[in-house]
Amino acid sequence: MPSETSTRDNPSPRAHASGAPHHAGLDNARAALFKDSNFRWMTGGAFLSMLGDQFTLIALPWLVLQMTGDTLLLGTVLALISIPRALFILIGGALVDRHSPKRVLMVSKYVNLVLLATLAGLVLAGMLTLWMVYALSLGIGLATAFSIPAGTAMMPHVVARSQLQAANGVNLGLRQLTMFLGPLAAGLLIALFGDAAASGTASGAEQARANATGIGLAFALDALSFAVSAWTLSKVQAHPSMLASASAAPQPVWTSVLQGLAHFWRDHELRTCFLYWSAVALFIMGPIHIAIPVLASSTPQLGAAAFGTIVGAHGAGTLLGMVLSGMLPRMRIGSLGMTILAFDAIIGALFIPMGLITAVWQGAALMLAIGLLGGFMQVSVFTWIQQRVPPALLGRAMSLFMFIFMGLAPISAAVTGWVMKSITLTQLFAVSGGTLMLLTALALVLTPMRRVADAAPAAR
Repeated sequence: MPSETSTRDNPSPRAHASGAPHHAGLDNARAALFKDSNFRWMTGGAFLSMLGDQFTLIALPWLVLQMTGDTLLLGTVLALISIPRALFILIGGALVDRHSPKRVLMVSKYVNLVLLATLAGLVLAGMLTLWMVYALSLGIGLATAFSIPAGTAMMPHVVARSQLQAANGVNLGLRQLTMFLGPLAAGLLIALFGDAAASGTASGAEQARANATGIGLAFALDALSFAVSAWTLSKVQAHPSMLASASAAPQPVWTSVLQGLAHFWRDHELRTCFLYWSAVALFIMGPIHIAIPVLASSTPQLGAAAFGTIVGAHGAGTLLGMVLSGMLPRMRIGSLGMTILAFDAIIGALFIPMGLITAVWQGAALMLAIGLLGGFMQVSVFTWIQQRVPPALLGRAMSLFMFIFMGLAPISAAVTGWVMKSITLTQLFAVSGGTLMLLTALALVLTPMRRVADAAPAAR
């Protein structure tokens, strides 16, 4: 993002708030976006696929616990999904740049369709064994390593550059919506077909069959979502300018990965952002995923219902933030980089008192605000990367961005679990929040983060 665009393309929020032509331009851009059949085909299919993913996220842990009752084995299955995803996501990004996001995404959808249909059939037939769960989980994790960079790199291949902010807001907002609707629908499905087990009058075999029916149908619906989304994806046509930018001389995969990393390292602003986000992921992701459920379970005034409410508040805030980002795409505190740092500093300050809460509403209010700020910036960050990075490197850039938050999360969680043996929850939240505030201060003073500006939203 050239620094000379910061004044021309990043005017103050006040100027936008009073400019009727600007609002007219935003309205026209949104109207054109939803009239675009490519965008509708892609977004509709993506929504179905993301909704189906939530069925598997609920059904798979439930399946393992029904089969074994062993949380260690459950952790093993989840690791078989997350570890290959983290290890191969950079390779997935290189293949996306080499073969196009649509081609890689289409193949990954077919692979997931076969894996989930097989899993559903084995569950419903009562033929599933634990080693099969391991093998299928490993396959799902590997497929995800390629579908994630392909899916995140698709948007610039479909919509005009000027529409990326609004398109990302819609797509990320729908993803957040599926995180509400999917688990609820999956839980109801499994409960509905588990009535015989819930009644307490069924035999052990009848209970197993009842649970298997609901779980198998959940996997089958996810497989169906991949089939339908593959059909909708086949209707999507890449923008001609993106087709023209495809590389004519494919390189070996590892060479392509290293070339992408070298390019990102040479770009000072991009390198600064990636390093900053890596530090945030390490210091914050663990406490969010580990300490909050421990807080809910160990505080007498809280409990499982309170934990669900607090997490739900964070999700609602994230969704609201994404909606606001689409409505106010140029709302900035100086520049994009300054806005990121300011929002993260506020998030750090909000995180500090989490260890002191004694009522559900307190935790929900804090997490709602944290989600609101994070959701708003998530859309802007996605758009900034997509606009800044050359099209030929987009898959590698998005895979590196996703690796930061997916690949580093298990490390952060492990460190958090180890640290929690030595300090209290109150101290952990205070240290995590204070560390985030310190990181934002260091980034402000020592790095070019504050000069990161939005790319020019010129139409292709």
